[in-house]
Amino acid sequence: MNTAIISEMLREGVWVVIKVCGPMLLLSMLVGVLLAMFQAVTQIHEQTLTFIFKVTMIIIVLLVAGGWMMETLLEYAETLFETMRGLGG
Repeated sequence: MNTAIISEMLREGVWVVIKVCGPMLLLSMLVGVLLAMFQAVTQIHEQTLTFIFKVTMIIIVLLVAGGWMMETLLEYAETLFETMRGLGG
């Protein structure tokens, strides 16, 4: 295997991970910041409050964008296996 092909496959894999995990991480971070500001203003310091809202947001994102995430992962896997088959001879 050529190192250029391996590095290209790894680069593409990292990009797929960023695309798939990015929406969940960004929304979870946004919810965490908003709830931290709310807790600072109201002086309610309940640890489970942020956890519940973050988990709920992640579940909503998975329900809305789960199909797109699966398609992205499947396309990458197909490309990866096609590349390996082409190199196998």
